[in-house]
Amino acid sequence: MTEPDGEMAGPDAEVAGPDLDVVGPDLDRLRRQLGGADTERVVQRVRQRMAQGRPLTGPISLSRPTPAERQAVQRLLGRPPGRGTSLTVNLDDLDRVVRRSGLHPDGLAAAVETILGPVPVTAEVRAAADAAWRTVLAPLDRLGRRAPDLADWCGDRGTVALVRRLSGTPDAAARLVEHLVAVLAALPADGTPLARLAAHTTGDAHALDADRPLATLVLSAVRAVWWPGDDEPTSPAQRRRALWDSAGVLVDELSSTVLTLNVAARPGSRLYALTAPAATTGEPLVLTLRQLGRERPTFPTGTVHVCENPTVLAAAADLLGPACPPLVCVNGQPSTAALRLLTGLTASGARLRYHGDFDWGGVRIANLLRSRVPWQPWRYDAAAYRAAVVGVAAGAASGAVRPTPGTLTGQPVDASWDAELTAAMSRHGTRVEEELVLDTLLADLSGQR
Repeated sequence: MTEPDGEMAGPDAEVAGPDLDVVGPDLDRLRRQLGGADTERVVQRVRQRMAQGRPLTGPISLSRPTPAERQAVQRLLGRPPGRGTSLTVNLDDLDRVVRRSGLHPDGLAAAVETILGPVPVTAEVRAAADAAWRTVLAPLDRLGRRAPDLADWCGDRGTVALVRRLSGTPDAAARLVEHLVAVLAALPADGTPLARLAAHTTGDAHALDADRPLATLVLSAVRAVWWPGDDEPTSPAQRRRALWDSAGVLVDELSSTVLTLNVAARPGSRLYALTAPAATTGEPLVLTLRQLGRERPTFPTGTVHVCENPTVLAAAADLLGPACPPLVCVNGQPSTAALRLLTGLTASGARLRYHGDFDWGGVRIANLLRSRVPWQPWRYDAAAYRAAVVGVAAGAASGAVRPTPGTLTGQPVDASWDAELTAAMSRHGTRVEEELVLDTLLADLSGQR
């Protein structure tokens, strides 16, 4: 802390007269005065203030100072530092000493950066980082404005947090967000294989593999936008496959299936050879997307009934067999195979009539299905709901209905085909699954109503 000749730099020390041209810091002297172990804690406290964006004014305190630290401060400031259990250093005084003694003409902050290197100011760094993140996330905001279905997800804080967690830095996030926007803009797809979607949108066929950050983000959006089901698949692999399938993306062509009864393609196609024998015998038939996607078969016109649950189709096969009109079961969340079949039916001129569970999950499924293919309600409107509530309540009271109806839970969902249905369901608060109105549905299929 002392100069070789014993000179001290007190607060009243002056720089040499105006004839001395001071062009920069006296580096050797600066390091001797402020760069030693006896002033290290003072310098680090100053650096901490700078990093926090706080002004270098007022006092700082060092607890339990060593004798060497006391002596260093006394020699630097030119006065005794006191005898208490802590050591107080006034930063205004220290700044004046640094400037006037010629240690550094630009003051204390510049002196500390000369000794320790540049000190990023936290507030400035945070502001710069926030600006960088806003720039990186801007394409996501624009996508939300172009695609209303994605708007809530794109603007959600959880989405932003997930992007930041998966990427770490704005630089790393820029490419990730670019690819994310490209993939989401291509959804929902129409039976596109996963690897092909990845290659087309990112240039990397493996970009949407299960262990990649991009897949995590895309599936988060798919769950929020295209996945209406309440029932979760049991394993992570099944969950990923079901989520991709709900957005029309194929993990493989065999896992996406649809259950049918008496749905036969017209003669002249390979699908006819598969479907005609089953329709003749009245046996349920499971079709894969591979079978539906290899050609564009045509189907007879007429009415095709569509249900949500396999129980309805199985009961219809048992009761009516080959006499049952064409029936398709989406089995909860409509698969890509189900959507491909229903699209082919409507393209051939068939009219779809749909029935699902009277609960909020069922309404979400019906809304999604209606956004992809046109259908008319099959005892699936407010009037049918009210009749079902009355009927199953009477049956439950008499013990004739098992299981009994449950209570509606979850957030209400607007039914896109009947504005009164949501109000009626909210008012009654009763959940009516398809199985509870099975007799009514079978009577329709048998032509008794």
